[in-house]
Amino acid sequence: MTPRLSSDPEDSEPTESSPARQGIQSVELAMTVLRALEEGRGPLSLTQIAAASGMQPSKAHRYLVSLIRTGLVAQSRSSGRYDLGPAMRRLGVESLRRMDEVALVSEHLPELRERTSHAVNLSVWSDHGPVVVRWEYGAHALPITVRAGATMPLLNSAMGGVYLAYLPAQLTEPVLRGQAERETLDAATRERARTIRAEVLGSGVAATVGGVIPGVTSLAAPVFTAGDSFPLVVTLVMPSRVATEEDLPRLTGELLHSTRAMSDDLGYSAEL
Repeated sequence: MTPRLSSDPEDSEPTESSPARQGIQSVELAMTVLRALEEGRGPLSLTQIAAASGMQPSKAHRYLVSLIRTGLVAQSRSSGRYDLGPAMRRLGVESLRRMDEVALVSEHLPELRERTSHAVNLSVWSDHGPVVVRWEYGAHALPITVRAGATMPLLNSAMGGVYLAYLPAQLTEPVLRGQAERETLDAATRERARTIRAEVLGSGVAATVGGVIPGVTSLAAPVFTAGDSFPLVVTLVMPSRVATEEDLPRLTGELLHSTRAMSDDLGYSAEL
């Protein structure tokens, strides 16, 4: 029997001379249509989709027909506009269900440590305040290493400052009262919390020097999620002697670059 010869390069096996990651161009082009719908923030006309995806309307329409057949796109009978379909919604819900936010963010921590040479930790919110869940050691020795599972103070830690800035007061005030062992917060504590919040929202980063551990400087920034979960916080920790005024802007930039990439990985969009 004569073997069947395929003239379609997509049917052939990769060889040493073929691209290492040969893909299917039509799938990638279909994704530009879906991305146009995502970024449109609402139903779009064919003309709008074609312009956003860089296609001629006739070509965009052919992709839309196939995407409608698979349920990834839906078309309104009344307006004729297109939007994300039921299959896309199911995929989104299932993706969120499967997502381990701590594990996904943790994959970025070693790279941030290598770029900065400093210790990096990850914290989550609990009923008692920020809790450290991951710790990556840096190149510089620290007087004390905070263990995973430790609860940190809201007012004195960099990660606490981030949570004061981005969580509602009805969540943070009971923790402040509990950590201060008071039934009510005094005016000075409330004012300090407001100041921290304003500073963090203004710069996107919380910074402390000797707040929890003497001689240690910390920089913390939030990682936002796609759902209703509370943000996670990533913190750079270093001896204050190496946290020079010349180097802090670079470290702040590295931290923000990493936390934005982490937020992207979790599906967060600032425009939602």
